[in-house]
Amino acid sequence: MSDIRPGADAAPVLRMESVRKTFGGTVVLRDVNLAVAPHTVTALIGASGSGKSTLLRCANLLEEIDDGAIWLDEQEITDPRVDQDAVRRRIGVVFQAYNLFPHMSVLDNITLAPRRVHKVGRSEAEEHARELLDRLGLGAKAVEFPDRLSGGQQQRAAIVRALAVRPRVLLLDEITAALDPELVGEVLSVVRDLKDDGMTMVLATHEMSFARDVADQVCFLKDGVILEHGTAQELFGAPQQEHTQRFLRRIVEAGRL
Repeated sequence: MSDIRPGADAAPVLRMESVRKTFGGTVVLRDVNLAVAPHTVTALIGASGSGKSTLLRCANLLEEIDDGAIWLDEQEITDPRVDQDAVRRRIGVVFQAYNLFPHMSVLDNITLAPRRVHKVGRSEAEEHARELLDRLGLGAKAVEFPDRLSGGQQQRAAIVRALAVRPRVLLLDEITAALDPELVGEVLSVVRDLKDDGMTMVLATHEMSFARDVADQVCFLKDGVILEHGTAQELFGAPQQEHTQRFLRRIVEAGRL
């Protein structure tokens, strides 16, 4: 399958070429080719176990690939000589579990990486964190501890924490999966705002209507393969592959699209 190519005038921020990943002899990603243009949203869709989360974990070097290569801008980050910690400083990640430190305030959670990893002064880190909290509607929660926040607020705080390091690309892994239905909308609205701000994002999601409305490109994964890709209009409006058609038909029948 050919790569997903950004416009000719835009070098991809993130690029995967022939990426393969196995766990215990089981292939979970095979021959994955992907290119993410700057200031675009790429949505990964597919059934649970199709490889979406593993793809994101490989992109952030949380999992070591078995074959192929990954580039961040013009740097091959899977080169064994690369400083992986330095690479991760340029990539923001938000998981479905909020992973906030319970013994630290929201503000301290957010400023920890800028201060400890990026060596930003406390006052500068806190000023930036408060600006982000205000933008995401959490300005009044800066000194609260995570257990005093709703699930939606905790997930928004986790997004702020990822943004605080000024990432080149933001990876979002099923960020609404652990939320009650009434809280999903408030988190997805944040992602919409980030898109409007030009943040480059790759997100794995089961929220099909959201992927259709927000994504610039959509990848349908099955058994570790990007089986079909295209614009949201192309993939949701006229899918070419039988497996994609069947998957989306089930989504429609379930009232999720």
